[in-house]
Amino acid sequence: MSILEIIKSRRSVRKYKDKVIEPEKIDRLIEAAIWAPSAMNSQPWAFVVIQDRSTLKVLSDNSKRFLVENMNKFKVLEKYKSMLEKDDYNIFYNAPVLITIYAKSYGLYPKEDCALAAQNLMLEAHAIGLGTCWIGFAREYMDLEETKAKFNVPLDYSAVAPIIVGYPEILPAQGARNNPVILYRK
Repeated sequence: MSILEIIKSRRSVRKYKDKVIEPEKIDRLIEAAIWAPSAMNSQPWAFVVIQDRSTLKVLSDNSKRFLVENMNKFKVLEKYKSMLEKDDYNIFYNAPVLITIYAKSYGLYPKEDCALAAQNLMLEAHAIGLGTCWIGFAREYMDLEETKAKFNVPLDYSAVAPIIVGYPEILPAQGARNNPVILYRK
């Protein structure tokens, strides 16, 4: 499969098989991530890999509670409030792995660099038969001091990309793409 075919066929997966991901596949995803370009080759990324189901459940519950309690700061999320309040809603969709990419505080564009690393990780996952989804709901909670402390993340690092990973139960249908808006071409 060409890179363009991998890009075009990747989907955000929200339904996973109850299957453990082999450690070498997780290592491969992180290897793909670290080969992303970065401003001035700063490579400002660090990774937290969580595979423990009970830890993932606690993180989901805590993330939901945090968002609901701070809804006034996240007005755009108000339409999701009732979903976030449901006990049976898991923001990680019961995926077996959460990989959060953190940005070190130095460099010109550490968060942008980490977003590039996240894209590499997600494309490699798709190429080896895994599904992923970037979970924006978890970012704020993963960036709290007490959360960082639990996972040995230095306080000056910022959570950028909480990405769930697993074997897809189903692949969602391809979404439509808008035509590109090309503002200048000469």
